[in-house]
Amino acid sequence: MRICFRPGTSDDFEYCANLYFTEMHRTIRELGLNLAAHARRFRDQWDFHQVRIITLDGNDVGWLQSMTQGDALFIAQLFVETGFQRQGIGTEVMNRMLIEARTEGRAITLGVVKSNPARRLYERLGFRITHEDNRKFYMKREPNDAA
Repeated sequence: MRICFRPGTSDDFEYCANLYFTEMHRTIRELGLNLAAHARRFRDQWDFHQVRIITLDGNDVGWLQSMTQGDALFIAQLFVETGFQRQGIGTEVMNRMLIEARTEGRAITLGVVKSNPARRLYERLGFRITHEDNRKFYMKREPNDAA
């Protein structure tokens, strides 16, 4: 399995939006969010300069959006297409982000919807819950923490 990142471009918006709303449809419904407002917010927050497209053997299989916030690397979005989930792609992506953050001496932070099974992945990788709100757990991993 050969996982790579390629830089996002403005042409990747539709791919990222389609994958996001395909994967988040149930969560958006469960949380009672306004879909039109959520779509507008997604468009406003999506920045191709912060996006990396995840490829497997040259084919797009997901995307990641990350940015520096204060002294941490913030993972804003991570999505892998349904047919490629549970194959270690998310783990590989997160391990690469951990290496990147450690090299820069940064912690990694993220927010995960409480019902999202990816929370187990993050905990397995050494992330700890720092706080929560009605919808999400907010997690952090320091650069030198062991998984």
